[in-house]
Amino acid sequence: MSYVWGKSSKDKIAQLDSRLQAVLNHYITIARHDTTVVEGRRSDEQCFINFGKGRTAAQCLAGGCPAKYAQPSLARVTWLKKALSSNHRGGKAVDIYPYPVSLVLGRPDKEWMPLFEEIAEDMKKAAADVGVKIRWGADWDGDGIPHEGGETDNPHFEVVG
Repeated sequence: MSYVWGKSSKDKIAQLDSRLQAVLNHYITIARHDTTVVEGRRSDEQCFINFGKGRTAAQCLAGGCPAKYAQPSLARVTWLKKALSSNHRGGKAVDIYPYPVSLVLGRPDKEWMPLFEEIAEDMKKAAADVGVKIRWGADWDGDGIPHEGGETDNPHFEVVG
């Protein structure tokens, strides 16, 4: 089945690195699941907001993030050491979810994990087809074994190199 990107996803894709655009535009033609782009290029402020979640003011400052973004009571959403080192900042990363996103929200991992694994397989195939190297956030080390050693960023894909 062939899917098409919605306007919101197209707008986000247009801001990405051209290599990642090529992968995503081919991916949507071979995808087994309808998907949506939740986040592409991030502003510095969004990087600071994300970095501040789950961190104290001192931890923010140590990571190059203004203390005002500290939100230690929230769950941490990034494990970066520096606030502005996200590949989203340069448009070299994207987060995609099954569409509609409600397929995964509030459901146990065992129900939605197979969706992300199939999306990852399709993204890897699309990348290989267009000659672009990518990395999946649930397999950071690229050994083909997802979710080992804290690899848990299921919607995240980034260009390597």
